[in-house]
Amino acid sequence: MVAFQGAGRPPTPVETGTTTVGLIAEGHVILAADKRATAGLLIASRRVKKIVKLTDYAAMTVSGVVADAQALADIIREEARLYEMTHGRKLSVKGIATLLSNILFSSKFFPFIVQLIVGGYDNAPRLYTLDFFGSITEDKYTATGSGSPVAYGVLEERYREDMSLDEAVEVAVQAVRSAMLRDAASGDGVDVVIIGAGRFEEKFIPFKSLI
Repeated sequence: MVAFQGAGRPPTPVETGTTTVGLIAEGHVILAADKRATAGLLIASRRVKKIVKLTDYAAMTVSGVVADAQALADIIREEARLYEMTHGRKLSVKGIATLLSNILFSSKFFPFIVQLIVGGYDNAPRLYTLDFFGSITEDKYTATGSGSPVAYGVLEERYREDMSLDEAVEVAVQAVRSAMLRDAASGDGVDVVIIGAGRFEEKFIPFKSLI
């Protein structure tokens, strides 16, 4: 992804990066992301949360411009709340992903510079990937960000649909860890979110425990 900085002069592109992954196992969605925020060669922060809670049953990972992702998260939270008040039932995870897709697709002239993973549980675990054009794909496992090529290598090799929840968390963390070892824009530990029926659990795994 590319962000821009500079005041009083033409904007200068600043390369940013991250690694986020998502997978489904044992009736749960597992999301994982590193903690590092970069601006070019600068490590801007080591404590960024790249997994954003949308509802008590859904979350999204963020790769790209943080302000854009925050704006989208605010919109989705309010739309999900309005839907539940109007219809008397919760907006499905697919509905959340579709709404995000529609917003991204309709913002072509002033696009949101993000790539998102949306995961959650309604009557089953759901996992979707969206790019900043609004394209939406449903997956069993996925990765985004500058470290995603490395993360995909781990997911392709180790993912199984019959794996236990503990194994799935280990694979998600290992995918992000492998990316952190090769991608300078990813690092400083792993945030993990586990979502299942009536369950929304967050945990942090420090980098030192991954070595």
